[in-house]
Amino acid sequence: MMRKVATLCVLLVAGMVMSACNTVHGFGQDMERVGEKIQGK
Repeated sequence: MMRKVATLCVLLVAGMVMSACNTVHGFGQDMERVGEKIQGK
């Protein structure tokens, strides 16, 4: 039982980390577009 709980926790944390990285990557792209618009590209 404890092994199943630990596995579930690891999977949940891994899912959150992967979604956070994806969000940060998207945020970086958005900031790059804003910078390009400010520079007039």
